[in-house]
Amino acid sequence: MQHGSIIQAERKSGLDVWEFRWREPGPDGKRKHRRMVIGRIDQFVDESAARGRIAALHLDINFWDARLKGKPLTILELAEHYRQRELKPDTVWKTYSTKLTYEGYLRKWILPRWGTYLLTRINAGEVELWLRSLPLARSSCAKARNLMSALFNHGIRHDICGRNPIRLVRQSAKRRRIPVVLSVADVQKLLRALPFRERTLVLLDVGTGLRMSELLALKWQDVNFRTREISVTRSIVFQVVGPCKTEASQKPIPLDSYLAKALREWRKHTKYRAPDDWVFASPASCGRRPYWAQSIMRNLIRPAAVELGITERIGWHTFRHTYSSLLRATGADIKVMQELLRHASSRVTLDTYTQAVTIHKRKAQSEVVRLFRASGSRGG
Repeated sequence: MQHGSIIQAERKSGLDVWEFRWREPGPDGKRKHRRMVIGRIDQFVDESAARGRIAALHLDINFWDARLKGKPLTILELAEHYRQRELKPDTVWKTYSTKLTYEGYLRKWILPRWGTYLLTRINAGEVELWLRSLPLARSSCAKARNLMSALFNHGIRHDICGRNPIRLVRQSAKRRRIPVVLSVADVQKLLRALPFRERTLVLLDVGTGLRMSELLALKWQDVNFRTREISVTRSIVFQVVGPCKTEASQKPIPLDSYLAKALREWRKHTKYRAPDDWVFASPASCGRRPYWAQSIMRNLIRPAAVELGITERIGWHTFRHTYSSLLRATGADIKVMQELLRHASSRVTLDTYTQAVTIHKRKAQSEVVRLFRASGSRGG
């Protein structure tokens, strides 16, 4: 395997630079010396940091060298190439949560089973049997299957392999179990039992259907009390701020007057009220970061639900499912539901993109909030 060499090269003017040198076959089949400037010496603290900058190029050189020698490549080698090109921190076309998810599937499931397999030895039937043996939900198995397919498509794009056997792998993403949905009575009981902070979080979530990452990423500048709208412009996953899940997710949503009142009360309560402050800023970080939603769910909301006799294991997405179910129960139009939940689809993509919150969306949301506001109010 060729590692190449990295040296500090002098410049007549300006700072010296890190330079990478290697050899590769030329058009005539003879090996040619190549070199490339990586960056100035003040941009990388040492040779190791400079080498990290050209890791993808290093992999490309050795892939080309291995292919010339007829050496079969493995899934692990393909995955490393994919990681360098698609999952590095500076890659902007994938969100942080997507990179984190893909890394998890590679590390925990795909590479332990298939890492040493040659690309030419992977067949659809064996992968199918493996997916059916995994102790995962169907949707998770589908993600593993899709990531393996993405690896092979990546290989085809970079001329590393010539086929994608995963295209023939059958794997349903249909749920085996129906998602947990709370009844109106359960929502009312939970809201009455929760402390002010948790009650505000749950009330806003079950009244808007926001994803957990969107709920905690709200800033006061996103809440327009005059027009009663919330702009969803970012998400936060493990305290890393990034874009929303899809373009459709960035549509504004209506803010029912009851929810607006609850948010005003919360703003009076929190000391982080500036437009650029997080709506649910954590005092532990002096307001620089929002609360950890999973910690609040695990330590406060879920135990309160258990005490109330709510036997289903709830999570933040339970409130989104509940909102969706209640929208349907109130007779909301399917198109209005789709826009309130901000689901992406070909139809939404083709529709005229509008930033307006329609009267139909506002009415549908208020119908849901009205179901639990009468006896669910406390402290606002």
